[in-house]
Amino acid sequence: MFRALIYLLPLALTIYAFIDCLNTPEDEAKHLPKIAWVFIILLFWIVGPIVWLAAGKMRNAPAGGRTPSEWHRNHRSQWVAPDDNPEFLQGLREENKKDESLLKDWEADLRRREEELKRRENGDSPSPSGE
Repeated sequence: MFRALIYLLPLALTIYAFIDCLNTPEDEAKHLPKIAWVFIILLFWIVGPIVWLAAGKMRNAPAGGRTPSEWHRNHRSQWVAPDDNPEFLQGLREENKKDESLLKDWEADLRRREEELKRRENGDSPSPSGE
């Protein structure tokens, strides 16, 4: 079991470093071009991945929520959370105004119908709709 671990641990480290290198944008690779880092990781089986993880990549979080994909990087919206997006908040305000006006209309209709039912129960004048 221990012998298998001796081979699996460096293999897992190499695979992790290789995938991490491939997913890293070119401008975040330090000291060498990204293709050189790929060769170093694959050729120097144990040392290459350790050097990549220690010195090959900028480890601070990039601004703007960057992703490895160019398409995502260029098409990502500026706002991350809905409560930070003024367009979303304005849409909520407009929906609230519409809902409030609809609620007022329903309440007015309910009051009118209740008054009409009270008049019918009391035997007052017939309903205005001509029934």
